[in-house]
Amino acid sequence: MAINWFPGHMHKARKEIKKVMPQMDLIIEVLDARIPFSSENPLVPSLRGDTPLIKVLNKRDLADPEITERWQQWLEKERGVRAITLTHNQRGEALDILKLAEEMTPDHDRQKSALRVMILGIPNVGKSTIINTLAGRPVAKTGNEPAVTRAQQAIKLPGNVLLYDTPGFLWPKLSPEACGYRLAITGAIRSAVLDFEDVALFEADYLLEAYPELVRMRYGLAELPEDGIGLMDAIAEKRRFFARGGIPDLHKVAEVLLNEFRSGTLGRISLETPEMVEREARIAAEEQAHKAAEQEARGKGTGKKKGGGNKR
Repeated sequence: MAINWFPGHMHKARKEIKKVMPQMDLIIEVLDARIPFSSENPLVPSLRGDTPLIKVLNKRDLADPEITERWQQWLEKERGVRAITLTHNQRGEALDILKLAEEMTPDHDRQKSALRVMILGIPNVGKSTIINTLAGRPVAKTGNEPAVTRAQQAIKLPGNVLLYDTPGFLWPKLSPEACGYRLAITGAIRSAVLDFEDVALFEADYLLEAYPELVRMRYGLAELPEDGIGLMDAIAEKRRFFARGGIPDLHKVAEVLLNEFRSGTLGRISLETPEMVEREARIAAEEQAHKAAEQEARGKGTGKKKGGGNKR
């Protein structure tokens, strides 16, 4: 599944962020705790320089707690980065972000100038809700659909903090491909740009491998199927989801799988681990190197042919 979702307003947002980020004293990046790697913005490392960075693993209550702890440790290996977890309706925890911001900028005198903080996050990660909690008032639009925030805005927070809200946006090409699927499962990508059933099949395959007992219990299965399509068929059988002719209605099954994951009904599930993404990155790098070598070999082959022709 190749997902290319890059509306014009997101291109504009990227240009604005690139221009403003060097002026910031601190950056907050809100991630989905279930997909910390896939929900990261790959532009941040190259744009932030030495600016301190707080990574907020939001929706902690929906993620696997043991894996979330591993992610915190993994993220904090990067210089100048602190990682904290957050769940909804926890104002006290959200305000800890401001305490951490003060701790990470000890040389900044707020009596003289405001602490300039930029907050980033892909669509549907809960960034606007966090902003409203920090501000203590509704200043950012919230919603279940991706890309609610469209324009950059500056918000005054207690303690002489100026928070720059940015539109949530995805990068032009989602790579590796698995990242696109994970983003789609969590709802970061609009339903209109993906195949519902393909995404649910990816989820089903993963659940069988990583959380087989949760699947068995949730869908009342005596035996687990061998693969994702088998699981979708089994759910259709259990829930009586059939189209004309007794064919399993996989679209209905897909809706159930995706909605029950997103709501937490299936349980606390993480879709990726640090070890998994390191392995995927290694494989992607090897594939890229292999492709480059093949292209170079083809180029040399073409050059030899031309050379032979000239000698004659």
